[in-house]
Amino acid sequence: MRLVLQLVARLLLIVALCLGAATIWATFDAYRSVDRATAASAQRVAQALQALYWRELLLRSSRAREHLLPVPDWRTLETMKLISPGVCVEFQPATAFEKPLCGQSEGLGKAPPRWFAAIVPTFLGSHAEVVRPVSPRAASAGTVVATPDAAAAISLAWEYILNVIDVALLMAAAIALLASLAIAHALAPARAIVTALQRMARGQYRTNLPRFRSMELAMIGSAVDALGGRLEEATEQRAALTRRLIEIRDDERRALARELHDEFGQNLSAILAFANTIETASAKPGRDQGIAQDARMISQATHHLMASLRDALKRLRNPLPEELGLEVSLVNLVDSWRSHSAARPTIQLDLRGDLADISGPAATTAYRVAQECLTNALRHGAAREISLRVERRAGEDDALLIRVEDDGGGDAERVAQSAGFGLTGIRERINAAGGSLSILPARGGLSVAATIPLAA
Repeated sequence: MRLVLQLVARLLLIVALCLGAATIWATFDAYRSVDRATAASAQRVAQALQALYWRELLLRSSRAREHLLPVPDWRTLETMKLISPGVCVEFQPATAFEKPLCGQSEGLGKAPPRWFAAIVPTFLGSHAEVVRPVSPRAASAGTVVATPDAAAAISLAWEYILNVIDVALLMAAAIALLASLAIAHALAPARAIVTALQRMARGQYRTNLPRFRSMELAMIGSAVDALGGRLEEATEQRAALTRRLIEIRDDERRALARELHDEFGQNLSAILAFANTIETASAKPGRDQGIAQDARMISQATHHLMASLRDALKRLRNPLPEELGLEVSLVNLVDSWRSHSAARPTIQLDLRGDLADISGPAATTAYRVAQECLTNALRHGAAREISLRVERRAGEDDALLIRVEDDGGGDAERVAQSAGFGLTGIRERINAAGGSLSILPARGGLSVAATIPLAA
């Protein structure tokens, strides 16, 4: 999941929790606001009746105080204005058939669902009536009793919750949109850092990241730039060291080739000459024919050793590209494999681009790669057809592409993880040249592809 979405989701969760807490508090406050309205209504009506009581007492002093109220009638429009919606007020002692005077309760919020009407009184409790004396100094003046309407209180709480939910949804949508834009803008430089790291994984260590405004991202960018510089320096040092090791190894190979030619070659020639002499002498009449047979077997074994020695000398001596050029040496390499036996698989050579001016380490590396891949395909597989393609890509990416494909089966993953000397050697040469090597499955076999920069 993307980091922007994670941050927005967490922010929305926090907003939802806060709005949930606010909704609970609003429900409690709306439900208890009826109690406050009841107390206020009782107080206002009591004060109004107190003023009426003392006025009647002064104007009609001949009457007994217990007969002053409710004369004149207190049930007037002015008294109705003092009663809050959802509250009923009555005067005690009440006259016969007198009903409470109630404020407007119709249309006070929407009708709540049954579950809400059942849950709210259970958790928040019921409402209590409020009693206020008309006059604290005259107990005989009577009292005002205000009673809240429970249904009106629940309707008012439900109406308040609906309003809160509407506001909550609008706030959540606005917060999600604005937070997404703000977080995406703040994390936009992270994409540039990830792209730079991906380029470094492909071997392009110079990142050249822009300057970031955020201090944390700026520190990460500086660390990535420094890491790229160190990786490039280490890669250059490793390539130089590998090239030097390859030069030393080539010198050793040439020295070994000379020793094999001078020592083993001459001794094998002497053994072959002695075996021929023994065979000729033993072929005369009257001689033991078993000796002649042994001499012929020695001659055959010597011929086999001399053929193996010639193959080893070809691989150990300086490669042909240094003498004939890459194109001619590749043609000779394929022709030499074709001429070994008619039973060999078909080898197709496809040369593309201008290969005439390719020389030096790049030509040597290309030849060694082609030589090793052909050798592995011919010796370790049951291929019927092998394709060797060498292509030069001109332009900014001036490089040499070598691809060897066969239909002899094989496990590409196992071969790629192999630590054999041949594959290890071409890996070292390609790494020293700054190129790349890939081993992938092909139709019926393996495909080995190498890229060698010609500027290396």
